[in-house]
Amino acid sequence: MNELSRTDREILNILQADFPLTTSPYRDVAKSLNLDEDEVIARIQAMKKSGLIRRIGGIMDARSLGFYSTLCACKVPEQRIDEVAGIINQQKGVTHNYIRDHEYNMWFTLTAPSQDEAMQILKSLQNDAGIEVISMPAKQVYKIKVSFEMSETDAL
Repeated sequence: MNELSRTDREILNILQADFPLTTSPYRDVAKSLNLDEDEVIARIQAMKKSGLIRRIGGIMDARSLGFYSTLCACKVPEQRIDEVAGIINQQKGVTHNYIRDHEYNMWFTLTAPSQDEAMQILKSLQNDAGIEVISMPAKQVYKIKVSFEMSETDAL
């Protein structure tokens, strides 16, 4: 999906910044754009299928809920990246996992009910994957929201 229609861009803007918290959110999105609910759902499904949309869901501030969260980095041999990513991604508290061009080439975030539990998970990951993991908990959070305004002139 290289070219997005104006309608798809409008749908993306609503999904990111103004998702209706109602019993029929897609009907409400459709109504706000003078569309049929089935058309909105079909367009969203097409954007999911193309990979443009990976997930639709809420993002909770784990710290305000009493959870412990940390950014982690590890050194993974190039030939083991897929294997190690699979091991890390099996953990239910892992929310992001990225490859970086750095000595520590795999970075992920981990959220757990407590610091002790997070450290147990990291120790288990180190043992299961046979890698070194560095934990870097945030000292201060500066930004927790990202939204991409989809105007007509934006290139994808």
